[in-house]
Amino acid sequence: MYGFINTCLKSLVIDKFGEETWNKLREEAGVEDTFMTYEVYKDEITMRLVTEACRLLDVEASVVLRLFGEYFFEFCKRSGYDHMLRTLGANLFEFMENLDALHGYLSLSYKEMNAPSFRVEKNSDGTMLLHYYSDRRGLCHIVPGIIGAVAKDFFSSRIEMEVVNQMEEVERTGKKEHVVFLITLHPAFSEKMCSRNTASPSQRVQASGCRHSTAHTNKQEVEKSRQIKKHTGAWRNHWETVRSLVQLGKGKLLRGFEPVYPDELCIDLKTFCNAFPFHIVFDEELRVRQAGVTVQKIVPGLQTMGIQLDQYFTILHPEVTFTIASIRKFINSHFVLQTRRDMMPECWKETPMLELRGQMLWMASLQCMLYQASPLLRSLQELEERRMYLSDIAPHDATRHLILLNQQRLAEMELSSQLERKKEQLRQLSQHLEQEKQKTENLLYAMLPKHVANQLKEGKRVEAGEFKECTILFSDVVTFTNICSQCEPIQIVFMLNSMYLRFDRLTTVHNVYKVETIGDAYMVVGGVPIPESSHAERVANFALGMIMAAKEVTNPVTGGPIQIRVGLHSGPVLAGVVGEKMPRYCLFGDTVNTASRMESHGLPDKIHLSPTVYHALREKGFRLEERGEIEVKGKGRMRTYFLLKNLRATDSEIMGRCTREAGSGQESVHAGLDCSAELPSFRPSLQPIQSSDRRPTVAMRYGDSLTDDKPPAPFTEALPSAKTLTGKSRDSESYGSLHSGNRSEVEPFELNKDTVRRRPDGAEPPPAALSKKHVCSRLCVVS
Repeated sequence: MYGFINTCLKSLVIDKFGEETWNKLREEAGVEDTFMTYEVYKDEITMRLVTEACRLLDVEASVVLRLFGEYFFEFCKRSGYDHMLRTLGANLFEFMENLDALHGYLSLSYKEMNAPSFRVEKNSDGTMLLHYYSDRRGLCHIVPGIIGAVAKDFFSSRIEMEVVNQMEEVERTGKKEHVVFLITLHPAFSEKMCSRNTASPSQRVQASGCRHSTAHTNKQEVEKSRQIKKHTGAWRNHWETVRSLVQLGKGKLLRGFEPVYPDELCIDLKTFCNAFPFHIVFDEELRVRQAGVTVQKIVPGLQTMGIQLDQYFTILHPEVTFTIASIRKFINSHFVLQTRRDMMPECWKETPMLELRGQMLWMASLQCMLYQASPLLRSLQELEERRMYLSDIAPHDATRHLILLNQQRLAEMELSSQLERKKEQLRQLSQHLEQEKQKTENLLYAMLPKHVANQLKEGKRVEAGEFKECTILFSDVVTFTNICSQCEPIQIVFMLNSMYLRFDRLTTVHNVYKVETIGDAYMVVGGVPIPESSHAERVANFALGMIMAAKEVTNPVTGGPIQIRVGLHSGPVLAGVVGEKMPRYCLFGDTVNTASRMESHGLPDKIHLSPTVYHALREKGFRLEERGEIEVKGKGRMRTYFLLKNLRATDSEIMGRCTREAGSGQESVHAGLDCSAELPSFRPSLQPIQSSDRRPTVAMRYGDSLTDDKPPAPFTEALPSAKTLTGKSRDSESYGSLHSGNRSEVEPFELNKDTVRRRPDGAEPPPAALSKKHVCSRLCVVS
């Protein structure tokens, strides 16, 4: 089928059921989104679309096809065929009788069109029988939809169509589906009758009064008319009087026209054969009795009178057997005959065969059939391929003008096809550009918060903002220096990649912001850049998930799971964008330094909490353990704590894995793709990820969970409520001096031997730890 049909089906689904339904239907059927109007597609594509539509909408095929038939009629009208359809006939019978002629005309533009064929018969009771022939099975239910829409729109009628017979047609060549419809026509009420029925009660009363007042006046005229009828003995209506007075010349009115035939044909045979150069007369045995001069020139065998016509021609349309009985049955159809290649002269066997299209006329007095035809040519190229010229066609034959006009139309169609292809290419390029833009935005959003990135894209300056409450987490790998000294660099990359992919996935589960990673150090913050009251709970659950995820990562030295230290602290911070070359969203303040100290003074596989985090979590359903007072560098003695477990959430919920039953605490509410799926083009391909990392991510719900990922209104612009520490707006060049203490982050410092991490009992770590070089750079302590 041509793309015009599939485009109509696409338009139907979008108009009636929405574009989302079409996309789903297209994906289920496995077809493309756009169809070229003049391009031929396989029938199975259309059939798959119909089948999937029936399954998706849960309706029978007959319902979908009938709806398509109704919509196809409207689609053809919108596509510019309205005027052509209206001129097919003055009534429904004539319209259906000329459908084959319409398909014949359209075949000039759609060369490979395999249209159905129609034949209509009138019954004595006013009903009609419509015969439908098609090579395609199962599409007959389109016909009632089309014919019903035509009757309603063009002829203001309502019809009922039912299938009275369905068979394999044996009178036609090949196996054709033959369906016979019984059509019952119900004329619609006229506008006058509708206006009477819809008139208001007051109007009906007024009309009744008028009729009553004029009844007496008209009574005398009626009696007078009856007297005239008695005397004349006949009743002559108004139009009979007009017909008796008005005449056209010597004949009668046009409405009562009766043709006048001469006593003998006033034309000689030579003139007739030259005036109609492609006509053929043959009898009931298909013997040729007469032929036009040009068809004799092309098919010399016709000069032998009495030769069988079916020896030189085959019937292409309608596809019936070459007998007088079959031809008379389809006498109202246009017939297309094609010459047989094996019977043509040698010089013609390498050229395309000649096709004739015309009308069959049965001459009962002679018991012969007249085939009045013209060559079926679509362009000047086809005329040249058959070694013919315009002079071979009779001057009165419209085929001359049709070839020239269709030549221009074919050029316009080719231009239209090129425009359609260019449009489709532009659509695909636009779609590809949008995908690349999304990848770029995903990369940008991985580096900066979304609302901050959007402001930078718009060329706006992002002001630094102060956050009164947030929770910061630092983590690092225990004995990372030893691991680096005993392994190849690629093994370290594999290990860190495997660990960070799991940690990144947990940021999606608990909706915390990943600030950065430097070496084995991982920094996360909750409550920034979007303030959240549950920031401590989110980061605490994230820390528990880190401990569990780290056990899935293998230490390349020992072969066992790696160990990490985690430290948490809550407090105020200042956040802003630093730099222009590679802008980063950074946090500044003493809270950052304290969180780093909690990590550096922690223990392997332990989550070390500051007092502020402890107070935030102690009533939230977490199991906490007091560590006691320890000496913290730069802070003096502090009472710290360990986070052991969440009593209200299961391990699966903390890890963001699907669970059949929701927990009693925070509840898993929606599944999405894991964090690595959000940035498909940026996932490192260094190491195969275990199957657990490919599980769907289930985000935990907290009391302040947002329904979407968009920041709240106060943070969609430049954080107007946030101010710098001095109460004034500061530019990005002055952020460095806001780091902990009076030291700028651009001034790295080394930790000497006396300030290395110590165990709770005051003992120094193993010698391997002493060789560890610590540098404070960009907010966190890294190795």
